[in-house]
Amino acid sequence: MQFDLSIFNPKARPLIGLDICSSSIKMVELSDAGKGGYCIERYVIEPLPRDAVVDGNIANLEQVTDTLGRAWKRLGTSTKYVAMALPTAAVITKKIIVSAGLREQELEIQVESEANQYIPFALEEVNLDFQVIGPAPSGPDEVELLIAASRKEKVEDRVACAEAAGLKPVVMDVEFFAAQAAFDLIEKQLPEGGKDRLIALVDIGANVMNVTVLRNDQSIYTREQAFGGSQLTQDIMRTYGMTVEEAEIAKRNNTLPENYEAELLKPFMENLALEVSRALQFFFTSTQFSQVDHVVLMGGCAVIAGMDKVVAERTKVATLVANPFVNMQIASRIRPKHLLADAPSLLVACGLALQRFEQ
Repeated sequence: MQFDLSIFNPKARPLIGLDICSSSIKMVELSDAGKGGYCIERYVIEPLPRDAVVDGNIANLEQVTDTLGRAWKRLGTSTKYVAMALPTAAVITKKIIVSAGLREQELEIQVESEANQYIPFALEEVNLDFQVIGPAPSGPDEVELLIAASRKEKVEDRVACAEAAGLKPVVMDVEFFAAQAAFDLIEKQLPEGGKDRLIALVDIGANVMNVTVLRNDQSIYTREQAFGGSQLTQDIMRTYGMTVEEAEIAKRNNTLPENYEAELLKPFMENLALEVSRALQFFFTSTQFSQVDHVVLMGGCAVIAGMDKVVAERTKVATLVANPFVNMQIASRIRPKHLLADAPSLLVACGLALQRFEQ
């Protein structure tokens, strides 16, 4: 899903996937490794000051721009073109059915009239885009379209930060679709490529946990729960008298006291597994399904060692930590051990970097 920033075919030149989330800025650059494969050239995760981004909205343009500039310097690339994404909650999406064989202009007219019915803002206040999904289930005479609309200021804030940091935004996607593009690489690691399986994609961020159940790449259920890694950070701050920054650094560098694991980390992991189990129960009670085949953990908390085992034990479902880079070549400048630890939190940035190879 690209808004009208896609002024050229991104395939023609290198592109950085840029993910601005509430706790950090993540950048990923991929290259073509031939035979349909990819190579991860470089990536960076740069922590953001607290409250610079709140609920996916940029609250402090200056802090985000500064962090973005630092991240790009650390990335060490000459590429300035970036693909970005809007938070899923900031975008209204709807599938519609239209007659097959309409020209682009006719499609645009139809999309605008449909959009008028369900978007609660004036059309001049929104960025509107659509994508043809494929033939409609009803038959060959119709096609299914996905419409996406977002308030212009949501797009403009992100573009303004990138441009102020000297970067050139060329694609604006939606976080969920970007994560799904990267998830396609993970799905290949499942038995039979995950075909006809129910897969629960659990994204554990700083403050919220998003659960999406997919079947053959179609989302059939989604739910958001107020639970995230910041709860562990708060516990660390309280117990050891640290600031947010100190707690985050200590957590990342494993420099916490000996009792940390038993007293704080283990209970947090149990709580997280319980939240995943509850989310699955909600899915079972609100749909006709009574089981899922796989749980895939992504987001910052998925990197906690042994998290997949704790979740698998609690839910009794095969659990995998998301790593879209498993079958990619890795540039010599990247340390595989670091990439393995960071991979679950790089799905959106990786999915955006893949835009380079989209037709």
